[in-house]
Amino acid sequence: MAEGATEAPAESGGGGDSGAGALERGVAPIKPQYLTTKERFHEFLEAKGQEKPSRETELDISGKLYLAPLTTCGNLPFRRICKRFGADVTCGEMAVCTNLLQGQTSEWALLRRHQCEDIFGVQLEGAFPDTMTKCAELLNRTVDVDFVDINVGCPIDLVYKKGGGCALMQRSGKFQQIVRGMSQVLDVPLTVKLRTGVQERTPLAHRLLPELRTWGAALVTLHGRSREQRYTKLADWRYIEQCVAAASPMPLFGNGDILSYEDANRAMQTGVAGVMIARGALLKPWLFTEIKEQRHWDISASERLDILRDFTHYGLEHWGSDTQGVERTRRFLLEWLSFLCRYVPVGLLERLPQRLNERPPYFLGRDYLETLLASQRAADWIRISEMLLGPVPRDFIFLPKHKANAYK
Repeated sequence: MAEGATEAPAESGGGGDSGAGALERGVAPIKPQYLTTKERFHEFLEAKGQEKPSRETELDISGKLYLAPLTTCGNLPFRRICKRFGADVTCGEMAVCTNLLQGQTSEWALLRRHQCEDIFGVQLEGAFPDTMTKCAELLNRTVDVDFVDINVGCPIDLVYKKGGGCALMQRSGKFQQIVRGMSQVLDVPLTVKLRTGVQERTPLAHRLLPELRTWGAALVTLHGRSREQRYTKLADWRYIEQCVAAASPMPLFGNGDILSYEDANRAMQTGVAGVMIARGALLKPWLFTEIKEQRHWDISASERLDILRDFTHYGLEHWGSDTQGVERTRRFLLEWLSFLCRYVPVGLLERLPQRLNERPPYFLGRDYLETLLASQRAADWIRISEMLLGPVPRDFIFLPKHKANAYK
C-alpha cells in the first residue's frame, strides 16, 4: 500500500460484527421514518431554501384598543404616552407613498417604531396601484411592522383632489388594484381605514366591505362620518353596525366620538371587533385606562402636567436635545395642547361623561394650573411649553395645523 493511504473500512457482512469494532463503524440509531438518502437530503434543503418566507394574512387584534394614526399629533413620543395608559395597538402617522419612494427623510421618520409598541403598523396614502405596490414592496424589505394600513379616509383637499384618501372609495377599480397589489407583495397583513363615503347621504362603505376581503384586506376600520361631514355631527354608529354584517367574516373596527368608557361599551354593542380611538386620545390619553378599568378618572392638573413633562422628555429623546430638537418638541407639544385644552375635568362636570361634540365653556378650575390647561389661547399654550422647555425664541409664532370644527 502506498505511503499515506488509508485503508477503507470493510463492509459489514450479513451476520454483522460484534464488539468495539462494530460500534466504531456504526451509525446513529435514528428511527426509520426519519431516514433518507444523501440525494434526497440535499434536494430537500435546496427546495426549502428557495421558498419565500411564510406570509401572515390574518391580524388578530379583536377586543384590543387601537390608537388611530393621527397626522401631526400621532408622533412616536405621543404614542409612547398612550402605550403607558393602555393602548394595545398603535400605528404611525399617514405617510405619502411617493415621498417614501423619493427617499424623503422626514417621511421615513414617520415609520419609526418604539420598542414599547408591541403591535405596530404603518399607514400609507397614495392614489395609484403601481406606486402603492412598489412602496409596499419596499416597506416589506426595510421596516419592522405587524401590519400595513391603507388610508382611504383622509378628507383634506390636497389628498382628495389627487385621487387618494376618500377619493379611492369612488375609484373602485384603482382601489381594487391597490389592495390586490399590496397584499401580494406584503408578508404582513394589509388593513384599510375608510369613512362612510364621500357625500353624507350616499354611503359607500357597505358596498365595498364585502369586496375588500376578497381583494386581500385582513381587517377594516370604519370612521362613522363621510368626507363631507368632516367632524361635524355625530359619528353614525347605526351605519357602522350595518357594516359589521356586510364585512363578515372580516373583522371590522369602529371609530368615532369615543371619549369615555361608556362610549366604548356602546360601540362594542354594535358587534364591531374593536374600537379605534382618535381625538379622544388627544383630549385625554388616559382614556385607555378608563376603558380598561371601567371608571372615570378625575385626574389632577399636576398629574396632567407630569404627562406633558414626560412627553417633552420623549420628544427630546426622539428629535434631539439640541436647539432644533427642543423647538421641534415644542411645536408638537403645542399642537397637542390645542386639543388637550378641550378636556373638562371630571370633578367639574354636572353630568358625566363629557362628549366630544360639546364645546367646553369658559370655566375656572380648582387651581391655577387646571385653569391654565383649559385655556384656548395659543399664548397660554406657549406659556405651558416654557414651563417645560424654557423660553421660546424671539418672534416666535404658533398657529395650530388642525382646525377641525367639531361643534357645529
